[in-house]
Amino acid sequence: MPNKIILKKKIPNFSKNISIPGDKSISIRWVLISSLANGVSTAKNLLLSEDVSASIQAVKKLGVKVVVNKNTCKIYGAGVGGYKYKKNLIINAQNSGTLGRLIAGILIDTPYPIKIIGDRSLSKRDFKRIAKPLSKFGASFKLNNNSLPLLVNGSQKLKPIKYFEKRGSAQCKSSVMFGAIKASGKTTIKAKKSRNHTELLFKYLKLPINIKKNKNFDLIEIQKVSKIKPINYNIPSDISSGAFFIALTVLSKKSKLIIKNVNVNPTRIGIIKILKRMGVKISVLKKKIYKGETIANIFVKSPKNLKSVNCPSNLNSGAIDEFLIIFLIAAKAKGISIFKNLDELNKKESPRLKWGSKILKMMGIKVITTKNSIKIFGNPELRIDKKIIIQNYLKDHRVFMTSVIAALTFGGEWHIHDKDSIKTSFPSFLKIINMFKNEK
Repeated sequence: MPNKIILKKKIPNFSKNISIPGDKSISIRWVLISSLANGVSTAKNLLLSEDVSASIQAVKKLGVKVVVNKNTCKIYGAGVGGYKYKKNLIINAQNSGTLGRLIAGILIDTPYPIKIIGDRSLSKRDFKRIAKPLSKFGASFKLNNNSLPLLVNGSQKLKPIKYFEKRGSAQCKSSVMFGAIKASGKTTIKAKKSRNHTELLFKYLKLPINIKKNKNFDLIEIQKVSKIKPINYNIPSDISSGAFFIALTVLSKKSKLIIKNVNVNPTRIGIIKILKRMGVKISVLKKKIYKGETIANIFVKSPKNLKSVNCPSNLNSGAIDEFLIIFLIAAKAKGISIFKNLDELNKKESPRLKWGSKILKMMGIKVITTKNSIKIFGNPELRIDKKIIIQNYLKDHRVFMTSVIAALTFGGEWHIHDKDSIKTSFPSFLKIINMFKNEK
């Protein structure tokens, strides 16, 4: 069976209620922290994607028992100091930057060198950004030109550190947080605003963490942890996956959508804030707090007109995984949309700023880019009637899914390669898409 899809037909208008699989960021963090707990943790709606499966395989290699069935996952935690380290151990993070960076923090007390490897895409990403602060704890790291493979040499005498996280990277911040729970004394992290799932998990579990919030930075203090209680979690749906169906609705005519039980953590709703600025009717309904996270239904209705946006940079971190789909929406807006300070976008699974520009140019949209910004000259009347081929994009799942949404809303004949890329984060994406294509 060819590993590509061909799309030739636009989607009909629709009115639907859907559910999206579990949040990837929370799923990976739940696996890691449950492996360090004393006792059995159970998760429902755990995202069973390649990234999460790689996390499960990683902790199993460290001696942790994991039992997965269709509806639940049970992890029999080994305790904070209970991993069974072996010689010549290799952890394969595959495509997951979250796993590769966070587990490096957990492994800083390994008595034997451990090698962390990844796939072609992950092996191009910067791991010096975590190796440098983690080495201050007392562990040492050997990199291949700042990238994977990464060799971790742990220490049994870990000391606390002070760390300034300037990029707004939740992965870097969380990696140091996991390292801090194994170091004697108080570690202090000054972190630019970014996703706070790790902080919320630590607070819910009543670990010794103190957080002071300022306008642009958070000050996080963490003490050494001796014991973590098990955590049972019904994983909420992933807004980053839901974003593709939000875009499908926005770019279709006379359509409505409700996505149920979505994680709308305030550090993750940049797409909602940006789309509201563009004139989209999008609402968050039935909010509730669950284990520190904010959960709600998202309602979206296709607008008659889309406005361009000069996107404030302070919304970037809250939408960093959604910018490809936001660029696609901007292509249909009236006027010029501007997005700035997007350096981090080219440090994802693929150089996404470049790919966002490339897709729009293939569609016939005028685009001006710099190394960290993009201007999109929207065309509300755009209709595509040509063949477009998407390939050689380092199998970035979000490039694939963005291309599918473009094909189904702008028309044309799209040949989109590497459909297996969706297994990284959203294996059921095409199955849910087919529900919309069959709408009568």
